Amino acid sequence: MNLFRRPLYVIAAAALVFGASAVAQQTPTPTPPKPVPNVPAPAVMQVPVPPPPDVDGKAWVLMDYATGQILASKEPDTRVVPASITKVMTDYVISAQIAAGKIHLTDQVTISEHAWRAGGAGTDGSTSFLKLNSQVPLKDLLYGMIIQSGNDSAIALAEHTAGSEDTFANLMNAYAKQLGMVNSHFANASGYPVDDHYTTAHDVAILTRALIHDYPEDYAISAIKEFEWNGIKQGNRNTLLWRDSTVDGVKTGHTAEAGFCLDASAKRGDERMIAVVMGASSEKARADSAIALLNYGFRFFETHKLYEAGKALVTPRLWKGEEDQLPLGVEQDVLVTVKTGDYDKLKATMDIPSTLIAPFKKGQQVGTLHVTEDGQPVLDVPLVAMNDAPQGGFFKRLWDSILLWFHGSGKK
Repeated sequence: MNLFRRPLYVIAAAALVFGASAVAQQTPTPTPPKPVPNVPAPAVMQVPVPPPPDVDGKAWVLMDYATGQILASKEPDTRVVPASITKVMTDYVISAQIAAGKIHLTDQVTISEHAWRAGGAGTDGSTSFLKLNSQVPLKDLLYGMIIQSGNDSAIALAEHTAGSEDTFANLMNAYAKQLGMVNSHFANASGYPVDDHYTTAHDVAILTRALIHDYPEDYAISAIKEFEWNGIKQGNRNTLLWRDSTVDGVKTGHTAEAGFCLDASAKRGDERMIAVVMGASSEKARADSAIALLNYGFRFFETHKLYEAGKALVTPRLWKGEEDQLPLGVEQDVLVTVKTGDYDKLKATMDIPSTLIAPFKKGQQVGTLHVTEDGQPVLDVPLVAMNDAPQGGFFKRLWDSILLWFHGSGKK
């Protein structure tokens, strides 16, 4: 069943017959018009979409936030060293634990010797300059980790949440698995380079989309340009916050092995894009690359809502039920992102069993909606029952059984 074929509307013109012949006799024969040169209608120009920009990075991804579609990429699933991009995962776990009531923004967190030594002022990494054995509100540690990229803040948060950084890393991996980050493994909360600590550009984009969607208030911290703690004011290392007002996150990272990394997101109008650049050659290169990808996504792609959640798309015959039809639809709005001008290339079809026999529960998957572009799959969405469909009474089931027997016999 093709859902994208538009109906043809035929406009019928009615001629007034009464008195037509008399009018024709009174009207002089008009002079035949002179022939007009055959001028072809102007062709509709196809909007060209250029290839993505030449990005400085070992691996990178451009993702549409609304759909999660990858619009452009290089080595998206190749394992890379994440450096402080790790803290996006730490941030997600902390936010999830706060939402679950396990920890609270008002908690007073003790700065351990491990947090002080491994992530403090005595190291050559990013730090919030936390004092040994001091008590710091969890909220301030969160700001210190996200804005200042403080390694000591990240470690202190991990220890407070899970008892130790090692246990917290196990929690990170459990959440990563839930989110579908199939090519990631975390060994610490800060991104300090160690063996068996890796991710991919694609997984970082998946994580970023989840953070924005699941914990928007926490995500908003990443748009703050500076934060002061212990008398020291530090600026956000995401320089795009100053270059483009639509950019509102997310995180930078850098080590000698990882290179310069940037996880960036911007919202323009109703659209949001996520750009992840891993392993760029310099701080400027990672920022230039990320903004180039974001601009490319906004200018050359568009998102369309194909179907609305909760509305019946089709009502196939239902046998042996209280009702004779079963409304089917989608549980969430069906969105798709395509290159500008390619909307007409989309085609939707449905796979539904030829015989549907009650009962069905509301929300139960009955079939699948397939969306393709030029014959290539774009997405598959479950078709679910819009309502409960209980069995009918004894005589209804008996009658439908008889009809089904004839229905089946007629197909032979």
